[in-house]
Amino acid sequence: LSCPSCGGQRVYDPDLQALTCQSCGTPESLFTSEDRKAARERPFNPLAPAEEKEVHTGRHVHACQACGGEIAFVGPALSERCPYCDGPVVIGPEDSGYDAMALIPFQVTRETAIENVKRWIKKRWAAPDDLDDALSRARIAGLYAPFWTFDSREAVDYWARYNVRRGKKTVTKHVQGHLKITFDDLLVPASPHITPLIRDGILHEFDPFSLKPFRPGYLAGFAAERHHQTVTEGLDANRRDKDVLIRNRIKRHVGKMGTKVSRYLTDTTGIHYRRILLPVWMFHYDYEGKPMKVVVSAIDGRTYGERPFSTRKLALFSALLTAATFAFGVFWGAAGFY
Repeated sequence: LSCPSCGGQRVYDPDLQALTCQSCGTPESLFTSEDRKAARERPFNPLAPAEEKEVHTGRHVHACQACGGEIAFVGPALSERCPYCDGPVVIGPEDSGYDAMALIPFQVTRETAIENVKRWIKKRWAAPDDLDDALSRARIAGLYAPFWTFDSREAVDYWARYNVRRGKKTVTKHVQGHLKITFDDLLVPASPHITPLIRDGILHEFDPFSLKPFRPGYLAGFAAERHHQTVTEGLDANRRDKDVLIRNRIKRHVGKMGTKVSRYLTDTTGIHYRRILLPVWMFHYDYEGKPMKVVVSAIDGRTYGERPFSTRKLALFSALLTAATFAFGVFWGAAGFY
């Protein structure tokens, strides 16, 4: 990470999309002609005697003393706080994990993320007047979070039921059927530290063709959690979400209102996967002693967060709603609409 021009420390600059020297400002693009290959997936055979063996060791990580997250820094450690929970971190033992296959580099700068949070605050209904002041003191961390993408083909046999009216009686109809489902690029968190807030912050605009081959330079100046799950563990983590998707497809296939899926069997083939890292900005702040966070996708700037409500504004709104309801009732009665 040393600058070839002056020997200074370099970090990745989302604005320039380049590894940039902090001393002389010299940028170096990390793009290569091989970048188009980053979207490639690997096949997975669940019947193979052993899973892939790309475990690498020898990298120290910072272990969070609060949530247990293990964060790696490329270059000097820029923070003594955990990007996930803002807890204190200490240097941990050498880390053993799987290297990411690809990543989407930070597209949104720290300054842009701050502006997005300010706009997000203005749109919060019944927010306290001092919320912007609380968020102005937020601790900000740039994080590469580990995710999977999974492809598969599902041959599904199902049994379902729905109710129909026959005169004054309700009759339950039982049906069974078969359908085929293809899943493409299902995005799955590869860490228990990725909360729904983080996942939702980057889920909607994921584009596999924005992926770049993994290079440590992209991580310079940011924190990252490495992949520690096997492919089988990643598939297990996706099982609940996949079950919801399959059940919804079955309901659409039956095409009857109120369909309930009794059970189904699926034969899964054609599994392909990627181990990837996706970028987020984390804003940690406290409001009246309660820790909260706002997440900004560093892909497209989409902003999600936790926020307090103003009891005064809620009371005022409730009073206005009550008054409006009462006035409408008086008008309705006076007009003779009864």
